[in-house]
Amino acid sequence: MYLTQKQAQTPIAFRLKIPYPAYAGEKKGTYKGKQLLPGCPKIPPSLQLRGYQKQAANNWFANNGRGTLKMATGSGKTIAALAITYELYRQIDLQVLLVVCPYRHLVTQWARECEKFGLKPILAFENIRNWQTQLSTQLYNVRSGSQPFLTVITTNSTLITDGFQSQLKYFSEKTLIIGDEAHNLGSPKLEESLPRSVGLRLGLSATPERYFDEEGTQSLLNYFGAVLQPEFTLRDAITQGALVRYLYYPIPIELTLEESRAYAKLTYKIGRALSYRQQENTFLTNTNIEDNEDIKPLLIQRARLVSAAENKLKALRELMATRGETTHTLFYCSDGSQEAEGRANLRQLKEVTRILGVELGYRVSTYTAETSLVEREALRNQFESGELQGLVAIRCLDEGVDIPAIKTAVILASSSNPRQFIQRRGRVLRPHPGKERATIFDMIVLPPDLDRKTLEVERNLLRKELRRFVEFADLADNAGEARMKLLDLQKRYGLMDV
Repeated sequence: MYLTQKQAQTPIAFRLKIPYPAYAGEKKGTYKGKQLLPGCPKIPPSLQLRGYQKQAANNWFANNGRGTLKMATGSGKTIAALAITYELYRQIDLQVLLVVCPYRHLVTQWARECEKFGLKPILAFENIRNWQTQLSTQLYNVRSGSQPFLTVITTNSTLITDGFQSQLKYFSEKTLIIGDEAHNLGSPKLEESLPRSVGLRLGLSATPERYFDEEGTQSLLNYFGAVLQPEFTLRDAITQGALVRYLYYPIPIELTLEESRAYAKLTYKIGRALSYRQQENTFLTNTNIEDNEDIKPLLIQRARLVSAAENKLKALRELMATRGETTHTLFYCSDGSQEAEGRANLRQLKEVTRILGVELGYRVSTYTAETSLVEREALRNQFESGELQGLVAIRCLDEGVDIPAIKTAVILASSSNPRQFIQRRGRVLRPHPGKERATIFDMIVLPPDLDRKTLEVERNLLRKELRRFVEFADLADNAGEARMKLLDLQKRYGLMDV
């Protein structure tokens, strides 16, 4: 279902500021003259939407109920999406909200936010027996008119199951689907599982562009709709107070002799693959090198080598040896996979935990995909109270996890993936009482000296990655000091224009 032209053109900015249900002369606790039932959308009385959130919502309505919000981590995409849900309920009697999340912990976070808006969501993930009967019953109630509103929150992995897919045909025409961290839904299997019968679609992501996957990015935008203005960048978020200011300390890391040889060998192979493509008159530019199928596996191998560089552990030991009183610190580790298939290598995570906990006496705990939801909540509380000084984490903290008490981050896995790069830093900058500024230590591996043949290849590959580091340095309170740390790398590869 789509909005009518009149509905799509109706401005909603002024309405989003009004606490529900005080509008159009309605009495408190009623909606269209009827008693308001539990589970129906309402606006929390204390909610004050920011200007960019209102503008994004307006533009989504103007785009006929489709679009993708590209907003920095921590800028309030969830709140904007739930405000849109409320407005749809008011304008067109929206009946169903379906939220799709990449991870289990995001389901529970969405549930907490939904409850603030008066919703009573079904959490449809893991064991089908826990939710299928409840979902079937409430879908029937909505279709029969005995239940005004239904909220369902599920995971990507549950969405593609036969059990959930069989229910989609019973969803009301008046359904809104929200894809949280929507870039994850661009893979062929997930994109094909998205319901075509649902016309109202909203994608949320700080980084909707899929790494190494231009086709998947386009499929994603074809389904949810184009990126809407305003795009809300990290700079915007800091300037407007949505994220806190920060200090940025790049830590240069040299590869070992063995790692340097392996790195040079992979870079040489990348150069040969590029030369072969050019001999075939295949046009390759600096911007699409990473999208080439012949080169991608080599880039992944090299990224894996860099991510797990041995000297990062030595640098960590030196950094933390004199910071015994540090609290609320997050340690990002490499999972060893770097988008590769197979079981993740947890060697770095185990070594970091040993160095911090055994050698240096820090109170730390690991936080991984295998950590249960109950344990994660306990760890979060211990971390916020200071009982735990730090969390040692891998990729499961890249997206959506809300632990705003983080004041310091030590990033051992400096990903070349721009999505992970942005997500990890945004995670540290969320506001929290008493948190005026964050501190980020970022370990950046310096490429070894290369011969003339491979130097130009390295320059092209390094340019985009260095641009991200420079941008982040420029936004820091200690921008001058941070930029000086990157100067040697820029000089070595003739990238002073970055």
